[in-house]
Amino acid sequence: MASTTSPARILLVDDDPGLLRLLSIRLMAEGFVIEGVENAVAAVDATESFQPDLVITDLRMDQMDGIELLRTLQGRWPGLPVLLMTAHGTIPDAVTATQSGAFGFITKPIDKTELLDYVRRALKVSRNTVDEEEWRADIVTRSPLISERLSQARVIAQTDSRVLIRGPSGVGKEMFARAMHRVSAQRDGPFVSVSCSAIAEDALEVELFGRASQPGHFERANTGVILLNEIGDMPMRLQVRLLRVLEESAIRPVDGSPPVPVNVRIFSTTNQDLSALILDGRFRDDLYYRLIEASINVPPLSDHREDIPLLAGQFLEQTVAEHGHHKMVYAPEAVELLMGADWPGNIRQLKNVVRQNAAVCQTPVISASLVRELLGQEAAPLLSFAEARDEFIRNYLAQLLKMTGGNVSQAARMARRNRTDFYKLLARHNLDPDVFKHAHH
Repeated sequence: MASTTSPARILLVDDDPGLLRLLSIRLMAEGFVIEGVENAVAAVDATESFQPDLVITDLRMDQMDGIELLRTLQGRWPGLPVLLMTAHGTIPDAVTATQSGAFGFITKPIDKTELLDYVRRALKVSRNTVDEEEWRADIVTRSPLISERLSQARVIAQTDSRVLIRGPSGVGKEMFARAMHRVSAQRDGPFVSVSCSAIAEDALEVELFGRASQPGHFERANTGVILLNEIGDMPMRLQVRLLRVLEESAIRPVDGSPPVPVNVRIFSTTNQDLSALILDGRFRDDLYYRLIEASINVPPLSDHREDIPLLAGQFLEQTVAEHGHHKMVYAPEAVELLMGADWPGNIRQLKNVVRQNAAVCQTPVISASLVRELLGQEAAPLLSFAEARDEFIRNYLAQLLKMTGGNVSQAARMARRNRTDFYKLLARHNLDPDVFKHAHH
């Protein structure tokens, strides 16, 4: 939970105050930051406020025991390692604990070397050896919204859930998936991306499931992650085959050769509403529930416009490096134009526009007029405050006239203005009440 550079934080839970003190002293001497609590209920609150990287808890406690605490923590903070201690080093306890997902099991009296060995191994998992920023280095942002979605993505990546990444076309769903692969338990395995919409059904079937002479994507992704892009476009027949793969953890190749066992984590993306597709009979609900154990929404570029200067700068640098163009920068007015434009195609469209700008620009500075020319209608410049206010007032007045069927007295009453004032406003905004006489239903 904490960053990788600060000292690791460990929460100790034991109803024996003497042991708590002893363990605290031992672990503080190793440079860890320690918080100790005497029961499991206090431990849940402390996890919220203290944000530990590791929890070490006694197994036998009143009210809530160590296993119950472990399950509560797993539900709320997936990926947080929990180490259990017990004076009763019985095999059944150890088995139950590890089956419940405990990181490990240590018996009292606690051996210092064994404890430190466990702590270091657990922290390696929790603080993930991948550098704090490196896993998401490809996603440049200064947006609180995107940062929040990335934090969510990181937590989900460290579970074993199958994940659906939703969002309109061009928002960078695949970049999110690749970043999640880098911090997942599957990071040493392959990352294989496949489009469910770009190719014909038979070709997609062979690509996914393979045949004797040619392993498919599922086999190639073994021990890693397969990304099914635009899963909503997958043909019905292949959805049935995919469901079978999930049920059997094995691939049945297209040509009927023997099944191949696979261990693959599935990420999917969609720009469609899958529940609507289920109602239309175009997507199987049983597949939906098997595939989507967690989901993330990647917002459109219009929701994080503060990232446009960063992204445009990054794409410009990449384009210059790839094509050996002379060094270029955007003029400040050009950046303002980019920030004010509509981006229905999101980040992908912005990238294309930047590439076009770089291709035709002959000077070191890309001017606003060049950007305007290439954006065409998209470069509706951001309205000034006065223009935005006028547009709002005009729309508001038009709406009132529509609702009242052009009855000025009634519209003025609804706007809480006197009739003379209201006529003046209509005149200033070029609105003729008569036009609305037939608009009222």
